[in-house]
Amino acid sequence: MIKSEPDRKRSKDLGIDLKTIKLFEKIAKAVAPPPIMTVSQWADAERRLSAESSAEAGRWNTDRAPYQREILDAVNNPECEEVVIMSSAQVGKTELILNTIGYYIDYDPAPILVVNPTIEMAQTFSKDRLAPMIRDTPALRGKVRDAKSKNSGNTILHKQFPGGHITMAGANSPASLASRPIRIALMDEIDRYPASAGTEGNPIKLAEKRTTTFWNRKKIKVSTPTIKGQSQIEAEFLTGSQEEWCVPCPCCGKYQPYEWGRIHFSDVTMECKFCGEHISEVDWKQQKGKYIAKFPDRKRKRSFHLNELASPWKHWEEIIREFREAQKELKENGDINKMKTWINTTLGETWEERGKSADDDSIIGRRERYEADIPDGAVVLTAGVDVQDDRFEIEITGWGRGYESWGIKYDKIFGDLEKEETWDLLENYLDKEFYFASGSSLLIACTCIDTGGHFTTQCYKWLKKMERKSKRIYGVKGMGGPGIPLIHKLSTNNQLKVKVFILGVDSGKEILMTRLNTVDEGPGYCHFPINADRGYNETYIKGLNSEQRVVHIKDGRPVIKWVKKAGGIRNEPLDLRNYSTAAVEILRPDWEVLESKVKAGINYMKRQPAKKTGKRKTGALNRGVQL
Repeated sequence: MIKSEPDRKRSKDLGIDLKTIKLFEKIAKAVAPPPIMTVSQWADAERRLSAESSAEAGRWNTDRAPYQREILDAVNNPECEEVVIMSSAQVGKTELILNTIGYYIDYDPAPILVVNPTIEMAQTFSKDRLAPMIRDTPALRGKVRDAKSKNSGNTILHKQFPGGHITMAGANSPASLASRPIRIALMDEIDRYPASAGTEGNPIKLAEKRTTTFWNRKKIKVSTPTIKGQSQIEAEFLTGSQEEWCVPCPCCGKYQPYEWGRIHFSDVTMECKFCGEHISEVDWKQQKGKYIAKFPDRKRKRSFHLNELASPWKHWEEIIREFREAQKELKENGDINKMKTWINTTLGETWEERGKSADDDSIIGRRERYEADIPDGAVVLTAGVDVQDDRFEIEITGWGRGYESWGIKYDKIFGDLEKEETWDLLENYLDKEFYFASGSSLLIACTCIDTGGHFTTQCYKWLKKMERKSKRIYGVKGMGGPGIPLIHKLSTNNQLKVKVFILGVDSGKEILMTRLNTVDEGPGYCHFPINADRGYNETYIKGLNSEQRVVHIKDGRPVIKWVKKAGGIRNEPLDLRNYSTAAVEILRPDWEVLESKVKAGINYMKRQPAKKTGKRKTGALNRGVQL
């Protein structure tokens, strides 16, 4: 704008009228590109939350729920065409849709389509959520006139604004999904969409088709999931980048997602999956999180998963209480609906019809205090070892007559598995003696170690070394599928010709679930210690019981599969007990002989190892072991 006298004189000399200059200034301002701004930046600068739809009315603040920022700004990424959000309730997913709408109305005008499951829900969304946002956000108020205003040209389901328009549609109405081309397609609660919009076909595909003519189109799909195998949002999530919100452990600094399987009810903490520390909700939520993608190269379709454990509006104590209520309903009345709703709306995960499994609470509740390393009744020790990227996980199990079992120790050895000294630590650990209250002791009779993972070569080299030392330590490799026995076959088909047992892992899981459901002490019963130093905490028990048998129908026939339960529960304890069980099956002990030796205080493992003959040994301990 010309204000100074020299500028006025210069304009007069050029023969340009002052009003003309002002006009050109307005035109330049109107056609100039707006400053670069993301959806989250727009929301922080302009958005106002309405009192009737938010418990925290007033200025929007993305930092209130920082996991929302990356999702909002994915909309602005030119490499990203689709944004998928599979989430629980109470994480602000509807606000993500509203912020995107506000951004495109005010900052980057475009034709917008918002699809709700039904026309009635579309009307409710327009009246109860969209209209209050427009009314209370000054940047929008002057651009979208009220539907009741005279000559506004707007209705509840269709609103115009400078440079664009917004249409609210129902997935059950083919007419509302037809005609207008749109650039921004926002699809809410897609798991509640009908399979077909009338006779026109899948409403998601119909909405997507409307965006075809726009090179810079955006498709945003949001929903709480429902039934596994039928959930549309899960199918969309799995074909995207699969990003989880992760936070660093306040103790060890390693990033990890919020997982129900690591929540401890007793002290309302979440256990770090790396260092094992129990950390409070407040301490976890004070950490600066980030999304970690399973498939970071899938940039065109970014998919995000969120659960209520990350929400600033829902506390863990309340989540635990709701879980217990759902669990009580399931136990007392056999009603799965409350638990199904809890899985969908709290964990943001699909519900899957499952077979019977053991109950976590009953196993946790029956733990007992051990007065010595080995309780009376156990006469032989075996070990299972799982090889992880930065550690060994180990379980030592005691066994008695009828395969009654005692969890002796669940432990971890951390280290660099590329280095030989880390494997030496494992060997030393497996050489330890464990004592009865009487003072007599046992060594571990047989160990099974998983040869899969990233350190197969190192594992084979170590196993070869153990063979030379005549130690009963065997590699194992799992094979899924029904009808395969736990000890399927012995193979030496590997680069170092070491002995590797092929395990029928599904059979092992069947055996374990049967034993976990045994309620009377004696054959098959599983004992677990409550002693804090043994490692058998809630996380272990949940991990032991982390999978369930599910019957699927495939090609008209029932097919049994073992699947992980919801909640991100890690299944290492289950694998370890399978390996430890395989070890005792390999030994096939003579219980009567071993009971007499233990009663006499004889540590039968301290005898000299037998020479290799290539034949089966027939000693009490060694029957079934090929040396």
